[in-house]
Amino acid sequence: MTAPAHPAHSLRAVFSRMTNVLIALCCALFVLGPASGLLRTYGTGAALLRAQNAYFAHWGVIPLELWRGSPRALLTPLTALFVHGSWLHLLGNVLFLYVFGGMTETRMGRLPFTVFYLTVGYLALIGYAAAHAHSDQTLVGASGSISGVLGAFLFLFPRARVTSLFPFLFFLPLRFPAWIVLLFWFCLQWQAAQHDPAGPGVAYLAHVVGFALGFLYAWARYGRDTLGATRGNGPSAEEESQP
Repeated sequence: MTAPAHPAHSLRAVFSRMTNVLIALCCALFVLGPASGLLRTYGTGAALLRAQNAYFAHWGVIPLELWRGSPRALLTPLTALFVHGSWLHLLGNVLFLYVFGGMTETRMGRLPFTVFYLTVGYLALIGYAAAHAHSDQTLVGASGSISGVLGAFLFLFPRARVTSLFPFLFFLPLRFPAWIVLLFWFCLQWQAAQHDPAGPGVAYLAHVVGFALGFLYAWARYGRDTLGATRGNGPSAEEESQP
């Protein structure tokens, strides 16, 4: 009989991956912030809305302010990666990070993955801000970083099979190779980015930039590893689920 794991050991195992640390950090900051609506210290109604707007403006990216060269504004593409606008926004991002982040981190290593995640996310938001330089709308969320993870995953594990739900297939859970799922996702983001407004909404262009940067980085860094498990051959490349 195997003795049950000590709680401290279990907790250490959970946070042994930076992917899990990033997920926990995003969730904790959201719950403690005004966007979650859980803490009454931010007030209710109009007061809560003002607190949310001030929170996003302080920690999020505002393209118009970014290009004025303020040192604080230049840091916002990093801080914005840990801020989310709603429960749906948060849960969508952390689900994709959970599914695709673990294998990507294992291949890259903990520290390189962390640097990759932050750098690609920063550059993805910079890319969006450059295309909407005169916008005063706030941009928040980890989508740019996570899109980079998806791009790297596509190169590293194209044959890994992921369970996907497609609306036009009546949301049936079907397993497809990662290259089909991720290329389909990228095409949707690309098409949406063609009509991406500067106003409130989803920053599809940041997704496109992040995905392209992630794929190019993996190609430049691991381009010689075109055979074996690093390219998704064998059962070790199996993945769980993806929405």
